[in-house]
Amino acid sequence: MNPVVIVGGGPVGMTAALLLAKFGVPSLILEAANNRDPIGSKALCMQRDVLDVLERVGVGDKLMEEGITWTLGRTYYRNIELFQITFPEVGDNHFPPFVNVGQDRTEHWLEARIRTEPLIELRYGHAVTSLSQNDERVALTVETTSGKTTISAQYAIGADGSRSAIRKLIGAEFPGKSFDDQFLICDIRADLGFANERRFFFDPEWNPDRQVLIHPQADSVWRIDWQVPPDFDVEAEQASGGLDERIRKIVGEGEYDIVWMSVYRFHQRIATKFREGRVFLAGDAAHIVSPFGARGLNSGVQDAENLAWKLAFVLNGWAKDDLLDTYEPERRAAAEENLRITSTTMDFLVPPNEELWESRRRTLEAAVGNPNARQMVDSGQLAEPYDYGDSPLTTPTEADLPVPPGRLMPDGVVLQSEGPVRLRELMGCGFIALSNNGPVLDSKAPPVASLALAEIDRTGVLTDTLQLPVGSTVLIRPDGHVAAVATSREALTAALITAVAG
Repeated sequence: MNPVVIVGGGPVGMTAALLLAKFGVPSLILEAANNRDPIGSKALCMQRDVLDVLERVGVGDKLMEEGITWTLGRTYYRNIELFQITFPEVGDNHFPPFVNVGQDRTEHWLEARIRTEPLIELRYGHAVTSLSQNDERVALTVETTSGKTTISAQYAIGADGSRSAIRKLIGAEFPGKSFDDQFLICDIRADLGFANERRFFFDPEWNPDRQVLIHPQADSVWRIDWQVPPDFDVEAEQASGGLDERIRKIVGEGEYDIVWMSVYRFHQRIATKFREGRVFLAGDAAHIVSPFGARGLNSGVQDAENLAWKLAFVLNGWAKDDLLDTYEPERRAAAEENLRITSTTMDFLVPPNEELWESRRRTLEAAVGNPNARQMVDSGQLAEPYDYGDSPLTTPTEADLPVPPGRLMPDGVVLQSEGPVRLRELMGCGFIALSNNGPVLDSKAPPVASLALAEIDRTGVLTDTLQLPVGSTVLIRPDGHVAAVATSREALTAALITAVAG
């Protein structure tokens, strides 16, 4: 019997499998499609903390090398630039704030790693049609090109996208909202004549009362998103020459090639449950949001990371099954925050009534000459890791700290016996107890590595960033979030018990 079966061979499912393998847990991935779609940007914008997760499974650096880094975003109303956004640095980061790399390349490198990992098997052409479960296992009925078969596992993860079969099979509903307007998305190879930066246009004269978003990609390819009416017909637009006219409003008279194109509607939905017994939902199977803010795949990878370390701890005997009960409250809270933020954005981008439409027009007109009004212009709040401060695994503190319990630990170069490495390179295999002359805790079950801040932080960057009081120790979860800050061995031990039991 397989320890874990993962339904869905996309980025979330493959990331979960690779993270489980780091803990020595085998998994089987079942992908319904007969082969992988080799082209298309789709989920494009990868956030730095997610790239850190992907580097722990061996692909983050490859994506950074292939992708395009951007640190500046410009927002326009018609042809007037309203404001720019940049990204502050916290700690000593290896990855830039965002890297634009097509989902096809993310999937390519994840699958390449899976092909070298003996603990993972990936099977195409395996569609799950039913499931049953008891206290010991889950049984999946699978349709293949060779016929029907049954596959059993201790646990199953449904990472099979927004039309998830697993979500339906566990009886989870998917309430929420779908938007009437469509979005035309094209990957276009052309010379646009400006730097690698994001540009967002409200109501340009070439797409009135709607938006256009331009993102750079590698090899002179640009991702262009046009908001279009509900009845937009891309085939009719191509036939009439309207698509060429639309594209030339941006690229000018030079040559261009359409690399990939898609039309779709945005949705804001969250499953009524993320867990049913031994079956879990992750990524788009559990929640979908509009892409403004890059909160889709980034959040899905964080689902995979959250669930993988908890499953590994249970399967390795380091924690009881109760730890798995904390997956849903932590990741549902993150999904609900993403829904709240993106819903506010969509209310500004696609106002649902005339009152909000009029408010939007007034805000944009005022923003041309009023800096205060520009703060009300919402083109999408970019993704950040969720803060687990209210999690049952977190031990709160009264101390006012720059990185309090629940927050993701910042990165920095640290000194190890093998030489300088990044702190986040040490994460992902167990807990870390990082001490500033505070209590020390070593444990093999669950695994805890104790590090002394004074010995490893030779540059002082982490010390300055954390401002950890002398005599205290920060307990870091396998996913890099701070579980507790303790000043005694007893408190540190209690925090570890809480962090693996909730």
